[in-house]
Amino acid sequence: MQELKIGDKAPEFEGILSNGNKQKLKELLGPKGLILYFYPKDSTPGCTTEACDFRDHFEELKEIGYNVVGISKDGIKSHQKFTEKHNLNFELISDELKEICNLYGVWREKKMMGKTSMGIVRSTFVIDKSMKIVKIYNSVKVKDHVKQILEDVKEQNKK
Repeated sequence: MQELKIGDKAPEFEGILSNGNKQKLKELLGPKGLILYFYPKDSTPGCTTEACDFRDHFEELKEIGYNVVGISKDGIKSHQKFTEKHNLNFELISDELKEICNLYGVWREKKMMGKTSMGIVRSTFVIDKSMKIVKIYNSVKVKDHVKQILEDVKEQNKK
């Protein structure tokens, strides 16, 4: 799998949402585009902080034309609990087979405390309404990530 770059067409997929419905990437786009973020695991400290940050800024992102969708390999039941517990106002997609993660190149080798394992590298893709990738954030640090996305998409909208 070659690495995706800015300007590439976002790989199309059909994902299973928390409510059990399937939707294609193109159906998830807002008027201006989509913030598609990949995270390692529901209900872990960093992932909860990131999801709540997206929740808290969702209306602002929506106002400027972007939808938000999170993806992890957790199952639908886990996503439902996570969504309910934290009142998430955007969709989560279950990618238990890691097909979408592989399409986007985020299922990679990770090192933590001297151990190597495979997992989702926290990443975010900003996709415009023509399904072109306009921004990629790799190995995301949770603090101020959503704030940075907001600044970047506002700047992008000026162009």
